[in-house]
Amino acid sequence: MFGLLMRNARAMRPALCALLVSRPGIASADALTDAVTADVRSLMPLYRHLHTNPELSMQEVKTAARLAAEVKKFGYKVTEKVGVTGVVAVMENGPGPVLLIRADMDGLPVREQTGLPFASTAKGVSATGVETDVMHACGHDTHMTAWIATAKRLAAMKDQWSGTLVMILQPGEETSEGARAMLADGLFTRFPKPQYALAFHDSASLPAGMIGYTSGPAAAAVDSVDLLVKGVGGHGAVPHATKDPIVLASRIVGAIQTLISRELDPQDAAVVTVGSFQAGAKHNIIPDEAKLLLTVRTYNEKARELMLGGIERIAKGEALAAGVPEDRMPVMTVERNLSTPAAINTPAFTAHMAQVFTKRFGPERVTPVPPPMVGEDFGRYRDTDPAIQSLLFWVGGVPKAKWDAAGGDTMKLPSLHSPFWAPEAETVIATATEAMITATLDILKK
Repeated sequence: MFGLLMRNARAMRPALCALLVSRPGIASADALTDAVTADVRSLMPLYRHLHTNPELSMQEVKTAARLAAEVKKFGYKVTEKVGVTGVVAVMENGPGPVLLIRADMDGLPVREQTGLPFASTAKGVSATGVETDVMHACGHDTHMTAWIATAKRLAAMKDQWSGTLVMILQPGEETSEGARAMLADGLFTRFPKPQYALAFHDSASLPAGMIGYTSGPAAAAVDSVDLLVKGVGGHGAVPHATKDPIVLASRIVGAIQTLISRELDPQDAAVVTVGSFQAGAKHNIIPDEAKLLLTVRTYNEKARELMLGGIERIAKGEALAAGVPEDRMPVMTVERNLSTPAAINTPAFTAHMAQVFTKRFGPERVTPVPPPMVGEDFGRYRDTDPAIQSLLFWVGGVPKAKWDAAGGDTMKLPSLHSPFWAPEAETVIATATEAMITATLDILKK
């Protein structure tokens, strides 16, 4: 899911460097904190099991079965195999709103290099048939463990809230398939439809135990674009008899960046990255086509259409300028099955939850953060029904010693999706669990 996260958090360095976060287990006079601490400690073997045994996107069969069995123990009505491997756990507890709490389950095709004693050595086969190492390099193991801890504690606190909990374990976040698959399988029709939706993501750009939030776009819309650039091939010694698609594609790569520098409102944001440039097979042959694979990131529909339309227009314009025949114009395909809408945090709801978190954890542990350009298909739930009040927040995972050693410079720290990413798991899980419970008790208060 979730590549490089919030690198510009360096702007918040003075406040973050002053942070002193208590670790789980330190004595507290607060009953909820003490209960969560005990729960999380008891669940660390589960966390280590999940970390050691990751599964690739839409293949989370053993993970889903293990967690479904756990949540059944707490009295939830559990349905498995929703959207292939998704799990839905429902607890109806009197009148009140419906709250959806989501955790994602999938690992990444990454070989773990953290040096942890319970590091993953798992292997998997991708959807394209490629065997690969698998790692929870995005921290979804912390998400799932916090989900279980939240479900357990809220079941024990039924006398303190009223309403309906719809807790979901979602497959395929990293490939943008999971939310779509669960919705297509009746998530909002077979089960109570939520008025509120919550999720968190561990952060490689915040100290462990810090909570970050963003009002409005919390993750970008993501479009995967295939661009086939056609030419007229021939011998490398006689380029004048060809229309070289490599030269043409190179011009396109450079020109499309002017969409951001000269056509996009400077107060808006977008990213267009060419992640793959494929052409030719031999030194002395000019091929007849080149293929570009692009990712396009935007926060709103206007910018999104500007980027997508502009790429197609520039590609055709450069082809015409190069004298490519009309029947050899570039062909652009937007891989809609890989597209993800922007994850929008409802502003008023976000502001209220920020106040709730601040009251619970103190202002030194709760801070606004800039929106990242990463994608997150959690946004698909609100995109399906904009009436849903939605919040995706971050929980810092960088161990304090490493944060201090880097001077708060996130460029010196492993990012999400790095083979070296090892969050301070117990702190992440405890903080996220306490935050989720606190938010739930506010949303579903009697």
